[in-house]
Amino acid sequence: MTSPLGFTLVQLRYFLVAAERGSMTEASQELHIAQSAVSAAVYHLERDLQVQLFIRRRGRGLTLTPAGERLRQQARDLLARAREVEREARGDGGNLTGPVTVGCFVTLAPYYLPPLFSECTRRHPGIEIDVVEGETDDLVRALTAGHLDFALTYGLGLSAEPELRAETIALAPAYVIVPAGHPLAGRDSVDLAELSAEPLVLLDLPHSRDYFHSLVAATGTAPDVRYRTRSYETVRSLVARGLGYSVLNQRPVTSQTYGGGEVAELRLRDGGPPLEVKIAAVDGMTQTARARAVMDVLREIAGP
Repeated sequence: MTSPLGFTLVQLRYFLVAAERGSMTEASQELHIAQSAVSAAVYHLERDLQVQLFIRRRGRGLTLTPAGERLRQQARDLLARAREVEREARGDGGNLTGPVTVGCFVTLAPYYLPPLFSECTRRHPGIEIDVVEGETDDLVRALTAGHLDFALTYGLGLSAEPELRAETIALAPAYVIVPAGHPLAGRDSVDLAELSAEPLVLLDLPHSRDYFHSLVAATGTAPDVRYRTRSYETVRSLVARGLGYSVLNQRPVTSQTYGGGEVAELRLRDGGPPLEVKIAAVDGMTQTARARAVMDVLREIAGP
């Protein structure tokens, strides 16, 4: 026989709400129970686990200890799995319902989110997808804090994160854009060295800027960065205006820009390995069935 657990799911639920609200009083209000019941559940949980979960300061609410931070993520996973077990035991496990919080790198969002929402609505209408858009560092922080089920992002910056595991679902080779009237616009491909004398319009995002700089530096020249912007579409519009060239990875289906201009896309012969588009999650985290279903749709969207 297995040994009985030293805690209950109810204790974990009360602890999780208190951790998220930062207050026993606010937790009791959300749970519609007496504050003493929340306090007692947390007290017995700490006693049974033999760890301190909160630092309690009068008038300043609750602060999670490192042990409490670890338990918060584990409690979320365990309670989510318990709800799945309950649904499957009742025979409705095939109807996936509930929230899935997905992080998405800002420049990937226009390409992946619309087909993801459309396909998930068709296949799994009961799943509610909430999206947090951000840059790599924002998504990593949100993942490790337990705010996301998983994130869709480039591999840039992920290798230094031992807490995460990442799966490559697509490759995005670098390419060049120039104004539609540029002398090279009629070509199929180009070497970056051919553009070394021209100004570069830089997509100025963390990790991305270093990646683009490295591509140009690999040609033995220093990039003449004349314009910087954090907006992918602003980069395209500036190039269409004849203000320089740029290097990007995701390809729109149209050469038109928001401003009505037009760019020409050229394959980059000296662009190095393509960027990897990845699904990243906390290592060891058990994903819910609905999160796994959303991941499967993403893999299909990204597939050949």
